[in-house]
Amino acid sequence: MADVFSKSKRSEVMSRIRSRGNQATELALAKLFRRHKITGWRRNQKVFGKPDFIFPKHKLAVFVDGCFWHGCPKHGTQPKGNAAFWRKKISRNQTRDKLVNRALRRAGWRVIRIWEHELTRKNQTRLLRRIGKETA
Repeated sequence: MADVFSKSKRSEVMSRIRSRGNQATELALAKLFRRHKITGWRRNQKVFGKPDFIFPKHKLAVFVDGCFWHGCPKHGTQPKGNAAFWRKKISRNQTRDKLVNRALRRAGWRVIRIWEHELTRKNQTRLLRRIGKETA
């Protein structure tokens, strides 16, 4: 179906839609932190790259990356419709992730990136070990 707006009008309309982030995965990680009494984390802090969580005392930035949006090698899928657009979009996300990691590390931060699928119960022990190692 053809779009009812011109390309520039559609761009203007879409630019007004604000993202809510990956709220479900962030909340799942926050619940995990609370359940295992992991303290010292903050959300929505003004740190370059907008980490989902930071541990200021440990200078640790934690990102929760969606398997689709960040191109998870295990679970990332490629839509059939508008495939070139999605390939480019996911590639740009991955490039930005690398740039953010590099910039934060240069600024003295440690960075942990957690895939959305790592939040499942079967992966929690490994995930808790990874986080505990960085906050110890």
